Amino acid sequence: MDPIKGETLLKVQQLRDQFDNLEKHTQWGIDFVEKYTKFVKERSEIELNYARQIRNLSKKYQPKKKEEDDNKYTWCRAFHSTLNELNDYAGQHELIAENMTSQIIAELTRYAQEIKTERKSHFHDGRKAQQQIEASWKQLESCKRKFERDCKEADRAQQYFEKMDADINVTKADVEKARQQAQMRHQMASDSKSEYSSYLQKFNQEQNEHYYTIIPNIFQKIQAMEEKRIERMGESLKTFAEVDRQILPIIGKCLDGITQVAESIEPKNDSSQVIESYKSGFEPPGDVEFEDYGQAMKRTVSETSLTNSRPDNKPDRSSKGKSKTLWPFNKKNKLSLNAHVRNLIEGSNPEDFSHLPPEQRRKKLQAKIDDINKDIQKEMDQRDALTKMKEVYIKNPQMGDPNSVDPRLAEIAHNIEKLQAEAQKFEGWLAEVEGRMPVKSEPPRRTSVLYETQNSTPPTNNNCAQDRESSPDGSYTEEPSSEVQSKVQPETAESGDEFDDADEEMLPTIGTCKALYPFEGVNEGTISVTEGELLYVIEEDKGDGWTRVRRNEEEEGYVPTSYVEVFLDSNAKGAITYI
Repeated sequence: MDPIKGETLLKVQQLRDQFDNLEKHTQWGIDFVEKYTKFVKERSEIELNYARQIRNLSKKYQPKKKEEDDNKYTWCRAFHSTLNELNDYAGQHELIAENMTSQIIAELTRYAQEIKTERKSHFHDGRKAQQQIEASWKQLESCKRKFERDCKEADRAQQYFEKMDADINVTKADVEKARQQAQMRHQMASDSKSEYSSYLQKFNQEQNEHYYTIIPNIFQKIQAMEEKRIERMGESLKTFAEVDRQILPIIGKCLDGITQVAESIEPKNDSSQVIESYKSGFEPPGDVEFEDYGQAMKRTVSETSLTNSRPDNKPDRSSKGKSKTLWPFNKKNKLSLNAHVRNLIEGSNPEDFSHLPPEQRRKKLQAKIDDINKDIQKEMDQRDALTKMKEVYIKNPQMGDPNSVDPRLAEIAHNIEKLQAEAQKFEGWLAEVEGRMPVKSEPPRRTSVLYETQNSTPPTNNNCAQDRESSPDGSYTEEPSSEVQSKVQPETAESGDEFDDADEEMLPTIGTCKALYPFEGVNEGTISVTEGELLYVIEEDKGDGWTRVRRNEEEEGYVPTSYVEVFLDSNAKGAITYI
């Protein structure tokens, strides 16, 4: 016999009288498996709840539609990327719960049912063997008692026979009857003895087989079942750790992603974005002129001194202290600025964004035009698709009625026409804003023209609406006094002289361009071109989508940059004029 098997058999034999305790122990082991399964299930629920809370948190702080403009700042993008990484992080915890459910909970639940069935089968065999040996023991006891009873009866019959045989008063027939009775009892006792001896031998054999073969085999199966259960528990604990370990690299990548976006934050770039977003386009106000009221005491009574002193003061004051572009934070402009803020709060913003400073208004108009162009492109794509569908229907009438597409095509054509009209309207406002925005080299020249005009033209009154139109955006203006009106009116009245001066200082050409498509310049500041026409470039695109061109000395204006192919002169780059 194998030594290991012999040792196992010896150990099992030592537990032959501990059948009930083994039954209790194995049941406790199964209960422990179910308890551990419940533990893993609760851990999985915790992971799911945690992942759900992380996802809800990430969703709660995702930027709303009105906050999408915040993405231009690196710190906002970093936070939004962090929210996305947290979403992936939550997904990994959901993966933990999913793997625990499939690899541990489902497996242990199935195994618990299997081990319950196996345990029931083993202990059923054990109880059956126990019942058999107990039945054999009862049968042996019955044979033993029968043998004992027959022996006692035989002894009594023998004693009675001997008593009857010694008594002289008893007849011979009674003695013979007693002798036969005694012999019969002796024969029954002899048969009982043989039966008891035979069954005793059988019982001993069954008992030996029970304790050395049947029960040890059953206990070995129970032992193997218990060892398998313990091994399965170890594997489950190992899987419990591996499930967490598998997601650590991905969680590490999520954390690395958060670190990378944090390191990508650029404070200087963000501050520049703020400046670019909120710059108004207004020119800073000029120096406040010192008004010497003591000059009145020094004036002479003669008319000559009066006429000589006024031209010296008023033009200087208008050229230095007053300007068409008013600084929005001057003390005199607080009422207009408060009205502007009130309009923003109440939401009564005009369609042309005239409530905004020039630079911000230009950006809003350009963004609106881009959105309209996207909508136009979508409608055109739908029109092309429907046109192709109609052609297919015409070639294959069985596929559909070509006339059924016409209402939709008409609707799309109407939508395109409406969008194009709206785009043209906003392009007109954009051209108006770009025409009114101050040029860096312009203020000195315009101031000198205003100075010359004021000296050469007598002052006249002007209304407030005309003065408001001369401001860059039509919103940040102050109510002019009679003195300001007398200074602004000459400029309006003599605007032709100013443009004559501007023509004398024509911008140099920096290259040429060729019109790729025809363009109708219906808005102020634009110029119409035909396809293939060659023009001079006097100012290239500054990022607003418009290029300034010249046809001849009298015709110049803006055209869309996408409509022309520009050829810049390398030696004329320094002559570019920026708006």
